[in-house]
Amino acid sequence: MKAAELGLELDGEVIGRVLDELKRLEHEGYHFEVADGSLELLLRRAAGWTADYFTVESFRVITDHDAAVARSGVGVPVAGVNTEATVKVHVGGERIVAVAEGNGPVNALDGALRGAIGSKYPALDHIHLTDYRVRVLDTGRGTGAVTRVLVDTTDGEQTWTTIGVSENIIEASWQALYDSIVFGLLRAS
Repeated sequence: MKAAELGLELDGEVIGRVLDELKRLEHEGYHFEVADGSLELLLRRAAGWTADYFTVESFRVITDHDAAVARSGVGVPVAGVNTEATVKVHVGGERIVAVAEGNGPVNALDGALRGAIGSKYPALDHIHLTDYRVRVLDTGRGTGAVTRVLVDTTDGEQTWTTIGVSENIIEASWQALYDSIVFGLLRAS
């Protein structure tokens, strides 16, 4: 029904593959009922669409802890944390490397990605993340638990949600962030 709502024509074989893929992903922890942006991208890809805005070569996040960076008013050290992200992408045959600092890894990744592709896609000026949620899916595994990340994004007219799932919270966050930007560029085009 969602494919028809989007104007996508999927034959029986493709619908079968999409349903199998959805079952597999939901078994891994994806929850597409709340991630309309990621679901639409999945359906469009199944119909043959490719997101050719940019390709990601790599990304990296570094977080430094420096107790000397900040101190509380009573002389007790407060942890100073600096986060930096580097993103390497290819846009139209050009390799671009961008670095940004942020108040955490997702903010830094968002800044670096926007720094890399923003001049090529002015529509990004209107696309903003509005919410970021993390849920631990298998709490009995401690730091090895699978996490689900949901990112809400708006272009000022519509809001969409994207999802990422991984044992690595940075990877799950990147998946959701990537989909949010690609979906926003799709809407803008």
